[in-house]
Amino acid sequence: MKKIVCLFCLVLSFSFSEAQETFTIDGEVLELKTEVNGKLDLLWNIIDGKYRYFIRTENETIMELKNTKLEGKFQREYKTLLNELTNDSMSTRRLNLTLFSLKEFIDTHNSNTDSSYQSIAVRNKLHFRIGVFGGFTNSPFITNPNNLTTPLFGGELEVLDIGQISRHAVFLQAKHVLEQDELQYSTTELSLGYRFRVINKASFSLYANMKFATLNFSKATILLNNDDVITTEEFNQTAFDVPFIFGIGADIRITENSFITLAYNELFALFLDNQGNFSQDFAVGYKFNL
Repeated sequence: MKKIVCLFCLVLSFSFSEAQETFTIDGEVLELKTEVNGKLDLLWNIIDGKYRYFIRTENETIMELKNTKLEGKFQREYKTLLNELTNDSMSTRRLNLTLFSLKEFIDTHNSNTDSSYQSIAVRNKLHFRIGVFGGFTNSPFITNPNNLTTPLFGGELEVLDIGQISRHAVFLQAKHVLEQDELQYSTTELSLGYRFRVINKASFSLYANMKFATLNFSKATILLNNDDVITTEEFNQTAFDVPFIFGIGADIRITENSFITLAYNELFALFLDNQGNFSQDFAVGYKFNL
């Protein structure tokens, strides 16, 4: 078994070393990946938490694509450089400094200028992430006189536009809240939501969540006092709501394709009443790119 693990690690490290090359650019030594290879090559990597992109010409000259900010305004130098390299043969008006947008632009240019070039750009603009999480909640939208917290766990599918760059995403989430002796309430919730990334860096993103549709399968045991006789009654309920529940979260990149997630949910809702307890709904998770 140990030999198999060692061999697997060796193959992985060999593949990783093959995927990247070392370049010296303006005195800076950089490990870069080749995304497009043709008349113009597109090189890139995440360096110190930032995406950096480079163009390599047929004479092996490597130039960085930049978009510096001067007095609050982006200079879009990358568009000027690409206009020069392509002889203004393609419009850069809608070109963004993102991996997908640059890849598609360079791929199209190479296809137009070299009949033997094999296009590699993927036109699918949707990007998927899947994750799992666990935490605890005081279920602020139910009656909870002692403000008790119970464990929760779940999973999520997140759909982003244009790779990993977009600030906008939708997500489908499944969550289960466990019951305990003091708070005999549990629920399984399926929800559909929207996410906006306020901070959207390569290494870290901070976002706001909004669940706009939920389907809950809940079970609760309630104590009833009838003429000093204590009885219990169990309720099972299925409820569909459009509650607009708001929360916040963060993704912290730990590898190129995976993240640690932090979430503080159920802060408030537009169409659900808080039952007297401020939200204590926290979760930690792990997600990765598909």
